[in-house]
Amino acid sequence: MQEVVDGADLGYVGDDTPVSSEEPLSPAPGVETVCVFPKNAGKIVPAGEETELLVGLQNEGESTLNVVAVHSTLHLPYDHKMYGQNLTVQSFYNASVPVSVQATFPYTFAVSKFLQPGAYDLVGYIVYEIDQHPYQNVFYNGTIEVVEVGGLLSVESVFLITLGIALLGLLGLWAYGQVQQLSKKTKKGPKVELGTGTTDANMDEWLEGTAFAKDKAKKNK
Repeated sequence: MQEVVDGADLGYVGDDTPVSSEEPLSPAPGVETVCVFPKNAGKIVPAGEETELLVGLQNEGESTLNVVAVHSTLHLPYDHKMYGQNLTVQSFYNASVPVSVQATFPYTFAVSKFLQPGAYDLVGYIVYEIDQHPYQNVFYNGTIEVVEVGGLLSVESVFLITLGIALLGLLGLWAYGQVQQLSKKTKKGPKVELGTGTTDANMDEWLEGTAFAKDKAKKNK
């Protein structure tokens, strides 16, 4: 049997307000949880905007449980001791899950709009009570990708595009220089010298006996 708990007496404690207890809470025997990001397989979280996920809970214990709240924390991926942000605490009232029943709880959270885009680890918790004794399950402990809202280009993307344009410009200048050098070599070509000795001898033979030849002979004397 599956039950979807949607909007049944929800309450929000607010951002940066963790559910605290004197001792760390542990899971109750027979209680299992799963998490789904609806229509968001890439787990993309726009900074400053709400993101919804669904928490599935299955009660295979011996008693009815009452869900108290769902909350989560954001961590740097390389060190979970360093908190990025405590996210919204979403409270539930009159949200009971009988034995052998599966229930789904919606959870909406938003990371700070000032958070730097990148990969972060999200740890989600669901807190519940059985016979007035508190328990807690971790329903998600994995990576999400925080992105800028409406920003198709991140700072890294702008840098890479600028670098690509600069490289293309340098490549164009190099190609232009190569073409110019090739053009100069083609225009110069080898010089051809024309001899005049044979031409002058043939001309004298052709003009022999003419008035021009006699006049030229007189000038040479």
